[in-house]
Amino acid sequence: MSTHRFGDRRSFLRGLAATGALLPAAAYGQAATSTAPERNQSSFRIRHWRDFYPTLGKGVLLADVTSRAVHYWSGDGSVHFVFPCAIPMTDELTRRGQTEIVRKMPNPPWTPTPSMREKDPTLPQRVEGGAPENPLGKFGLYLAWPAYLVHGTHDTRKIGRRSSSGCYGLYNEHVEQLYAVAEIGTQVTVF
Repeated sequence: MSTHRFGDRRSFLRGLAATGALLPAAAYGQAATSTAPERNQSSFRIRHWRDFYPTLGKGVLLADVTSRAVHYWSGDGSVHFVFPCAIPMTDELTRRGQTEIVRKMPNPPWTPTPSMREKDPTLPQRVEGGAPENPLGKFGLYLAWPAYLVHGTHDTRKIGRRSSSGCYGLYNEHVEQLYAVAEIGTQVTVF
């Protein structure tokens, strides 16, 4: 078994996640002027909100399905987060395009969709927020698309994998940081 200077990908992502990946606005200014996205072996791409929107407005959240990362910029540009995330299991479950955050909720309740219930009829009708079996974690940011959220998860094995039924799951500590600064009306692009 070979050992790399920085360990395996999972250790690297955990280390990055532990930092919260909080960068001042000036730290990513140089990357924004690049004409080509930068990549590493894990297919991670540095993204910038200007590639998707003319202004920050109330903020910008980009969900990059290929990189399995959520990028966030506050409306004043002073906060920039990059978090690893869980993505939808299939392309059919992956809705792409532009939307916005329309609601924020601590301890969101979970109601399985009809397609989830069709695959697994034993699923409960509803699981209240805060219950250990609730897959939505501590905080939920609801998108204008029905049944799509950016939320936390207690099952950290899902982060960085195709494991959701359409939502974007973050470590609970990351969604808590995002929840604290993201405003209703934040522009969202899933690509």
